[in-house]
Amino acid sequence: MAIDPVCHMNVNEKAAKYTSQYGGVTYYFCSKMCKDSFDKDPEKYLRK
Repeated sequence: MAIDPVCHMNVNEKAAKYTSQYGGVTYYFCSKMCKDSFDKDPEKYLRK
């Protein structure tokens, strides 16, 4: 299971409908809304 970097929900990588590539890494999302938020400002969600 992957963790959605926006809402921190568990996401099954094999069933995920929404993914993004950033910095050579694939990120998985629970919804289009989370994916769109991440795509607008990935660094906001990766700074932690």
